[in-house]
Amino acid sequence: MRNYIMKRLGVGVLLLLSVSFLVFSMLYLMPGDPVTLMAGPLVKVENLEGLRHEYGLDRPLLVQYLDWMSRIIFSGDFGISYKYRIDVWSLLKNCIPISLKLTVTTLIISTIVAIPLGLICAYKKDSLFDRITVNTTLVFTAIPSFWLAVLLMLVFAVQLKWFPLSGYESWKNYVMPITTGVIGGLASTIRLTKSEALDVLREKYVTTAYAKGLDNKTVLTRHVLRNSLIVITVNLFMSLPWLISGYIIIEKIFGIPGMGNLMINSIIQQDFNVVQACILIITVLTIICNILSDIVLGVLDPRIRISVTGGEK
Repeated sequence: MRNYIMKRLGVGVLLLLSVSFLVFSMLYLMPGDPVTLMAGPLVKVENLEGLRHEYGLDRPLLVQYLDWMSRIIFSGDFGISYKYRIDVWSLLKNCIPISLKLTVTTLIISTIVAIPLGLICAYKKDSLFDRITVNTTLVFTAIPSFWLAVLLMLVFAVQLKWFPLSGYESWKNYVMPITTGVIGGLASTIRLTKSEALDVLREKYVTTAYAKGLDNKTVLTRHVLRNSLIVITVNLFMSLPWLISGYIIIEKIFGIPGMGNLMINSIIQQDFNVVQACILIITVLTIICNILSDIVLGVLDPRIRISVTGGEK
């Protein structure tokens, strides 16, 4: 198992380096010059060259990338924001907790709601409850998050005035953004739980449990749900980075100063260092969740562990 974990860590590091280089390169292929944006359109050409030399933007791309990565790895320095003229981390350290509060809360609520619904749908397969639930989740999947966010704002903030339109001062500001995220994420977890539970319900030990006289609640919780949680747990690890990326638009709509809102503003203003830092953080989180999901799957499922490690511990 140790070799398997080390192999996954090695693949993750190589993937991180590859993606970080692509992100760094693509942003510098975008139209516009960060120095020109920072200095203004009326600046003299010789002053622009001096600024490029000061910020190291006149060096070869590979040299800039290696310097950028070395500063991040060894000193946690993401560079200077060309727009705000301050350290990038000073902007991010206030935004990341807000984004994590939204995403983690959404993930917890989605899990608490979706797993019981998926389990009931599997137990009552093809019933009216199952069809209504599945079809409703399919409709939720088809609804764009930005459209749903605007609809919630019109109904609950403008018409009913139950919640504030934007901001992040109190818990009421988080109700509509979290609701938008929960509705968008319910469908996949419900369908996955139902699919896994249906597979477990066909197993012989479930039939044996019913033959022993166990009630439905005991069989569904102790046998069906317990053995379905392997893949569901892996799915939860994979959902976190996608939630963070999905909240980019939602944060902008609701005026929440999270990492997504900062990233959109930085893309519009071509603040390259901030955009690079945001994408890199999302990439790192995605890779970590991938590695953790593979490790958890190998630990929880002996079939996977044997197939990838040959049965070694």
